[in-house]
Amino acid sequence: MTEMTSSFAPADLPAGTVEIEGKAYMRDATGGLRPKELVKPADQLIDETVRRIMGYGVALSDQVARFKGHTFDDVGALTALLDQEYGVQVGGRKGNMTLTSFDGRMRVEIRQQDCFDFGPELQQAKALIDECLTEWAADSRPEIRDIVTRAFNTDRPGQVNRSEIFMLLRLEITDPRWLAAMRAIRDAIRVVGSKTYVRLQMRSSFDGAWESVTIDLARA
Repeated sequence: MTEMTSSFAPADLPAGTVEIEGKAYMRDATGGLRPKELVKPADQLIDETVRRIMGYGVALSDQVARFKGHTFDDVGALTALLDQEYGVQVGGRKGNMTLTSFDGRMRVEIRQQDCFDFGPELQQAKALIDECLTEWAADSRPEIRDIVTRAFNTDRPGQVNRSEIFMLLRLEITDPRWLAAMRAIRDAIRVVGSKTYVRLQMRSSFDGAWESVTIDLARA
């Protein structure tokens, strides 16, 4: 996935050393200037290492952003040509598309994924679920309580575990309050935007297993 982007360019990185009237200074975390000879050698070495890594990282991030832009431009141009040739659009309703090389060993996937949040109806859903669990008490299955706990109890106040919320929707429970809670959860879902992803894959032979071309630093 090509999500490694930054709002900084290599030229935006501040210099580690500032020279004033022929004397070298280093800026500290408060914004003040300290004579370089008074900065510990270890701190200077750490500073140089961080700036070197950051320089490479920001340049790579900028390159990945350009790659993503070029990819969408290329795919858009191809789609326009095919539309003109056949009078139909390639891809699904959401713009998903898979392009495969003629030898079947390389492919590019374009995927569009909705970003969503939950509206205030989620509070009513939680209240109804709590009513069910309280009344069922010992008769309720422990796994249901575990899912509810994981869904609504997170490290950050007001946040929910989305995957566990959707697990609740898959439970087959016929209690009218539970069904009402599930309806409230569905009503609470709000699509707030979308993200488009690029996935590159290759394989060593026409019948080999597909392997992803890693761009995400966390997956390298």
